[in-house]
Amino acid sequence: MTQIKENSTYNANRGIVMQECPVTYVMNKVGGHWKPIILFHLLSGSKRYSEIKRLMPHITEKMLIQHLKQLETDRLLIREARPVVPPYVTYTLTEAGAELETVINAMAEWAYKDMERSRNVLEMA
Repeated sequence: MTQIKENSTYNANRGIVMQECPVTYVMNKVGGHWKPIILFHLLSGSKRYSEIKRLMPHITEKMLIQHLKQLETDRLLIREARPVVPPYVTYTLTEAGAELETVINAMAEWAYKDMERSRNVLEMA
């Protein structure tokens, strides 16, 4: 991931837009292909890294680690590492992360409806 200078014009404009547009704010926190899927899997409870990886077989380890760190930085999940050998790390949603349940469920509900519409269009063709 490319680092952006903290005093860059892009970074300043991004900060202004995030403060003024709630959709931009949310998309910066949970946007992308993998973050909503990670959050969806954590809605059912805490998971170890290996459990999340097993639930998401198509994500690379690099991408999973990167997105877990971003979600932790954005205070949407908590990473708890226990000092044992082998390492025992669990990921749990924070209160803010858990509050996204209605958003994620609404996205899933819309997806089911849209997939059904798409099937109907294909059947008519």
